[in-house]
Amino acid sequence: MSFNPFNEKPVNLDNTFLDWSKLYPVSYDKYDVDPYTKVRTILMNGTEYEAVWFNHQFYRNCNNNDIRRELASVRRVEQQQQKRISCIKPINETILENTIAYEQLAVDLTAILAQREKDLYVKAAYDFALLEDFDHLYRFSNLLEMDYSVYAERLVGSYTEIFPGRPTISEHRHPVDDVKRPIDNKTADALTRLGISIITAAEQQTMNYYMNQNGFYTSELGRRIYQEIGMIEEEHVTLYGSLMDVNATWLENLLCHEYTECYLYYSCYKDETHPKVKAIWEEMLMQEIAHLHKAAELLKKYEHKDWQQVIPIGEFPQLISFGPQKTYIREVLKETVTLTGKQETYSDVNDLEPNATFFKYQGIINREPKDNPSHQVIDKHIKEYSIDYRFEESPNPRKELQNRSKDNINLGRVKTKVSQNA
Repeated sequence: MSFNPFNEKPVNLDNTFLDWSKLYPVSYDKYDVDPYTKVRTILMNGTEYEAVWFNHQFYRNCNNNDIRRELASVRRVEQQQQKRISCIKPINETILENTIAYEQLAVDLTAILAQREKDLYVKAAYDFALLEDFDHLYRFSNLLEMDYSVYAERLVGSYTEIFPGRPTISEHRHPVDDVKRPIDNKTADALTRLGISIITAAEQQTMNYYMNQNGFYTSELGRRIYQEIGMIEEEHVTLYGSLMDVNATWLENLLCHEYTECYLYYSCYKDETHPKVKAIWEEMLMQEIAHLHKAAELLKKYEHKDWQQVIPIGEFPQLISFGPQKTYIREVLKETVTLTGKQETYSDVNDLEPNATFFKYQGIINREPKDNPSHQVIDKHIKEYSIDYRFEESPNPRKELQNRSKDNINLGRVKTKVSQNA
């Protein structure tokens, strides 16, 4: 049954403010919660952070105090939502355990968005970054076993495999090679518009988490790998952010942000298996419907536009439902692991000119490959345990990544004459 949030009667915005007893939720139990409940919590935390961040930027670039007061009212509720969601995470879940859930979200969400994407240019961006987040999950999982004697497969619930993707050392690109072409909201498919908004917010949340947490990690090697992968997340936010429509007005963007939030809360509500968390998603959906109607009201009042001029079809398209994406990830890994960015396009590393910006940047960042933190994590694990940590149902689809006693730091980074698939 279709759902159109514009057809729902909104509650009064002032009635959506929460008191302290409601603001602090009961956290899930990390030992028995479904991994996708953790994933949805991180997704919506990032979505609310994006809403607050965008609202502040709009507020700081607006000279109309009537609009600014409306923005401040909506933003206060968004802030409460973000604070409430962040505390669904339990106190006893470590930074690194939470990180595994962050990367599981990045992997499975990106794969879901890629498979339903009709715009092949946007799909290529999803497929490209997918292999990088997949490798991050592998690197952090090896650190988890070394530092906490915890197997990451227990945290991901066996939904997501754990083995090398595009080696993290190969992911370091010059900034100019992450800037892609923006879409046009007026002609783009609804799933395309939603997907770009969702993945940009999700990757931005991951970037912020690593930026803030790396200094609090309790080992030097852990701090260093958070630094490194945090820089890759900056690349991903640059990549995905470049796909967003650059011609939309502030009020049009506000409407799109609120619509995306409604869409995600409804998706989470329909998908959630944890009763108490499901109730939170339902309550927040009602709050966001109020925000959406307020955005539509402001758009009509100040730009004389109906919401249909920005979002032609109000009914939600296909919802996001989390589930294993193993087969698709293996297919993408087998076919595209040696790709890198080349300004607005992508290129196989073997086809780049010797003076390409990719090689120049690699020469600066990875001047001594042995010093690369993500490589050192695997190298240390192999020295301590004889092999790396993996959770795989069959061998890696790339022969070059099947060796468990030696980390491959050349694939996708150094030109090779022959690249053999398994």
